[in-house]
Amino acid sequence: MADDIIGIDLGTTNSAVGVVESGFPILLADADGKRITPSAVSYGKSGNDVTVGSKALRMRGVAGAGNVVVTSAKRYMGSRYEEVKDDDFCVPLASDAQGNVLFKLDESGNTISPELVSSEILKHLKSVAETQLGREVSKAIITVPAYFNDAQRTATKRAGELAGLELIRIISEPTAAALAYGLDKLDESSRVIVYDYGGGTFDVSVLEIKEGVFQVLATAGDTRLGGDNIDEIIGRWCCDEVAGLDYDELGNLERERILVAARLLKENLTDSDAETGESLQIPFFRPDMNVDLTLTLQKFNKLIQREISRTTKYCKQVLLDADLKADSIDKVILVGGTTKIPAVRDLVDSIYGMTPDTSQHPDEAVALGAVIQGGMLSGALREMVLLDVTPLSLGIETLGGLMNVIIPRNTTIPCKAGEMFTNAVANQASMCVRVLQGEREMARDNWELGRVEVSFSPSPKGQARMGVQFSIDENGILEVLTRDVETSEDTILEIDSAAVDVSDEKVEKMVTESVDYAFDDMAERVFTEAKLKAEELLPAVDAGLAQVADDMDPTDLKEIKASVEAVRAALIGDNANTLKAAVQKLDKSTEHMAAILVEKAMEAALMRKLEG
Repeated sequence: MADDIIGIDLGTTNSAVGVVESGFPILLADADGKRITPSAVSYGKSGNDVTVGSKALRMRGVAGAGNVVVTSAKRYMGSRYEEVKDDDFCVPLASDAQGNVLFKLDESGNTISPELVSSEILKHLKSVAETQLGREVSKAIITVPAYFNDAQRTATKRAGELAGLELIRIISEPTAAALAYGLDKLDESSRVIVYDYGGGTFDVSVLEIKEGVFQVLATAGDTRLGGDNIDEIIGRWCCDEVAGLDYDELGNLERERILVAARLLKENLTDSDAETGESLQIPFFRPDMNVDLTLTLQKFNKLIQREISRTTKYCKQVLLDADLKADSIDKVILVGGTTKIPAVRDLVDSIYGMTPDTSQHPDEAVALGAVIQGGMLSGALREMVLLDVTPLSLGIETLGGLMNVIIPRNTTIPCKAGEMFTNAVANQASMCVRVLQGEREMARDNWELGRVEVSFSPSPKGQARMGVQFSIDENGILEVLTRDVETSEDTILEIDSAAVDVSDEKVEKMVTESVDYAFDDMAERVFTEAKLKAEELLPAVDAGLAQVADDMDPTDLKEIKASVEAVRAALIGDNANTLKAAVQKLDKSTEHMAAILVEKAMEAALMRKLEG
C-alpha cells in the first residue's frame, strides 16, 4: 500500500487535516469530534507546557498564570521585523540576528519564531491523523495563499519539517479550493474566481481550468486583511460604547478578552436573523466594570462595510491583470470563514454580477482540496467521479427533539461524516438513534428513515460516549454505524436508496416549508437549546453556591442570584432571545464562582497529597 499523503490547510485562524481513505477524501476529526482546529498555541512559563487548538484559546482566560497564547502566526511567516515592527499583535514582536520576526513570550527575553508556532499546529494535526488512521504518517501537502512569496513558502516548508513532515508539495489555496469544488471535472474550459477571505489573509484569483489542468491567470491579495480585522472593529466599537475604555490603551489580557467576545458576537450575528441583534457581555472586565452591549445586524453591516469593501479593489484588479471582464467569468466560489457573513456574499455578488457558489463548507474547502491533491499524488485517488448529491439533509434526533444534521443537503456522494454523542441521563443503559431526513430544525417535522437501539454501560450523565457515522455509497445506500467508545462494539443500520431517491416534489415541498417556517423553527430551536443549557446550569450554580457562597464578594453573589432569577423567569415565558440572553448572562456571571471552586478543589487535592 502506498504511503499516506495527508492534506493540511494551515490557516491563519483555523486549520484542518484530512486524507484519502478507502478511495474517498475525508477530513479527520480530533478527540472532541471537531474537524476544525483553531490555529492557536499556548506556552507556559519559559515556553514550556505547549497546548494547541481550542484548549490553547481557553488558556487566555488564565494568562495571568504565566501562559502566553499566540494566534494568527501565519501572518508573520517569512516576514522581516522592519516591515511589521509597528503591528498591533497578540504578543510583542522582536527580531533575530538576521532581521526575521520573533514573538516575545515573556519579559525575560524568551522568544519563538512563527515557524516554530506553526510547527506545533502541524504536529497536532499530524497526531490527529495518526490517531484516526491508526498508523504513522510522515508525508503532507500544505496549502498557502497564492501570492505567498518565496520566503513565506520556505518558512511554511520549514514549519512542516520541524513537525516531522516531509512536504511532498506546497499548493496554492485557490487551486485547492477549486479541486474541492470539483472544478477539475468540468468538461469545457472555464474561468473561475476564487474569493478567499479567511481569518487573517485575503486573496482572490482567476483560474482557467481545462481538462483538469489549472492555470492561475491572475492573483491579488493582502496578508493583513481578514476576519481578525473585523474582530478589532467590533472591539473598538465596544470600547467607544463603554465610558472609560480606550482600545489603544488596553492591556494585552483585556484586549484579548474584548477580541474573544467580539469574535463570538460576529459569529452569532452571521448566523442570526434576530432584528434585535446579539449581545456582547464581559462580566468583571474590570473590578468596577461589566461590559454588556447589544449590536444589531444593521449596525454590524455598517461598521464592517468599509473594511470588507477593501477586497473590491483586488477583485477588480485580477480581472484587469487577466484581461477579462466580469461577464466572462463562469463561476465564483467562496473560501474562508469570513465569507459566511451575508454582507460579504452580497458584496461579491455585486462585484461579479452573479451569485457565488457556496456548496462547500468555507472553512473546509481548502483542506479538502489539499487532501484530493495528496490522494492524486499517492495514487489513493486515481480518478474523482461526481455521481450524485444528497437531495435533503440527513441527521439524527438529539436531546430536546432537535434535528442534528450529519450530512448536509447537496453533499456530493459517495460521502461519509460522523459525530460523537454522550448520554443525556445518568445511568442511561441505551440510546435510540432515530435517522432523519429533512431541512426543519425540529426532529418531528422531518422524515424518519429508520431507528436503531444502541446499548452501553450505565454511566454518569455525559460520560458514556457513542460515535455515529453516516456513509452513503455510490449507489445511494445509507449505512448508519454506531459505536460504543468504551467497548468498541458496533451496531449497523442499512437504509436503501430512500436517502437519495426522493421525488422532486417532496424535496421542493420540504425545502419550501423550511423557508416558510424558518423564523419559527429557529426561534424554537434557540429556545430549546437555551432551555437545555439552563436546566444544566441552574443545578450546577445551586451546588456551587452551596460550597463557596461564604467566600464570595456580596456584589458578585447578588449578581449571580439576580441572573438565576432572570433565567427562571425566562423559562416560564416563550421568548427565545430573552432566555438565551439570560442564560448567557448567568454563565458569564458565574465565572468568578467557578474560579473559586477550581481553586478550592486544587487546595483540597494538594492537602490530600500532603496528608498521604
